[in-house]
Amino acid sequence: MPSASPAPVSPSPEDRPNDLATAPALQTGLAASETFDIIVVGSGIGGLVTATQLVAKGAKVLVLERYLIPGGSAGYFERSGYRFDVGASMIFGFGSRGTTNLLTRALEAVNVRLDTIPDPVQVHYHLPDGLMLKVHRAYENFLQELTDHFPHEQQGIRQFYDECWQVFNCLNVMDLLSLEEPRYLMRVFFQHPLACLGLVKYLPQNVGDIARRYIQDPTLLKFIDMECYIWSVVPADRTPMINAGMVFSDRHYGGINYPKGGVGQIAQKLVEGLEKAGGQIRYKARVTEVVCEQGRATGVKLATGEVYRAKRIVSNATRWDTFGKLVPPAQVPQSEQKWQQRYQKSPSFFSLHLGVKADVLPPGTECHHVLLEDWQQMESPHGTIFVSIPTLLDPELAPPGCHILHTFTPSWIEDWQDLSPSEYEQKKEDIAEQIVNRLEKIFPGLAAGLDYQEAGTPRTHRRFLGRDDGTYGPIPSRKLMGLLGMPFNRTALPGLYCVGDSTFPGQGLNAVAFSGFACAHRIGVDLGL
Repeated sequence: MPSASPAPVSPSPEDRPNDLATAPALQTGLAASETFDIIVVGSGIGGLVTATQLVAKGAKVLVLERYLIPGGSAGYFERSGYRFDVGASMIFGFGSRGTTNLLTRALEAVNVRLDTIPDPVQVHYHLPDGLMLKVHRAYENFLQELTDHFPHEQQGIRQFYDECWQVFNCLNVMDLLSLEEPRYLMRVFFQHPLACLGLVKYLPQNVGDIARRYIQDPTLLKFIDMECYIWSVVPADRTPMINAGMVFSDRHYGGINYPKGGVGQIAQKLVEGLEKAGGQIRYKARVTEVVCEQGRATGVKLATGEVYRAKRIVSNATRWDTFGKLVPPAQVPQSEQKWQQRYQKSPSFFSLHLGVKADVLPPGTECHHVLLEDWQQMESPHGTIFVSIPTLLDPELAPPGCHILHTFTPSWIEDWQDLSPSEYEQKKEDIAEQIVNRLEKIFPGLAAGLDYQEAGTPRTHRRFLGRDDGTYGPIPSRKLMGLLGMPFNRTALPGLYCVGDSTFPGQGLNAVAFSGFACAHRIGVDLGL
């Protein structure tokens, strides 16, 4: 395999001048004495959906964002004519039917829209022992391709994925709002009793247990593990069936649809709708503390010392950043301490943002790829490589004659600590070279065709996204009963709510949008909106 020759490498974001310090001050028009109905800390998709849903109900809402643009891990950055997505480019939730198209519904709630581009293939797998297959948008095409590899499991394949559809069909007939609101639960139960009973059945179950009811082939079961791992970062035994039912079915129902202009447009459009509806957002506003008075969250304090007050506070930070940082350790409720024993931080990622010459991509290349050479390394640092090529769907994201290859692989922050600056840069270069060399299997000539290269580590994600250890959310520390351990939006601290991937139903843009709908619904009821 040819060695990767380095492309022009941009300085690491870790080593750039601090944008937050050098950018000009933004005019806010806010007075610290103002009192709001709701303050949302963080402008990730979960926080923005919460904010836009509440402002649409007539609430006075303020969003506080530590960075210069909204979106968090669904943001973007621009370099040398390329517009790179910060996180994943495989987007669910933009369908035009049913109730699980939560991103479409969130934008419509504040009268904005976003053009999207359908992707005919969710992912192209490149797995050990020559197992290469595509997950087609057309369900029957996918089943046929999988059955071609495992003809002796034809019946089991059909039974397993059809059961995933049963879960999805239960979700897709009801408005997805707060499961903490009794009147909503009663209404939904009377409207859709069978669907509700179906969800109750699957709520404590994990994917692995159900897969083994129908499938015996060990390699096919490893493939099911990978099907879960690419979005839950855990194998099937620790992936809730509710989440899998949504993902494994919606990719065929609503499909994978890429937002024109890049993933960052989702947050930009939500902010546009928020402001049109009378809400406010302030950038370069780093919240350092949730202000508590008489045992209740009543406001937030910024790094500048400013204090803003509200009837309700919503944290879009991770659970670890919320309880232990924004809420001082001495005030962390016991229930949160117990939750942190059941769940651990998922890995962060080593991200390699590449600009490449267009002729590097073979004809018929799909947008999304997963590469793994050894099943035993699936969960190991840098074992599984994810690749997105969004310019196959939206060529305007790159200079003419070029494509974006956004490559990322799980990585733990412990492996990046206690390094000197030169050691840190050398380690980045070494891992980047290893990844490019491995990807030559899919894209021959990749190293020679590099036009731009920039790497980010868990330290980069921690710094710019404000996520503890750069984590992308919680994963079970052991096998749990499905989603029963995931907390909802209300917390044990009165007046404080959480939203995002540390709350039910977990990770993924559509999942955090669900969390946002649920959080806004619960707060709306609590405030009588």
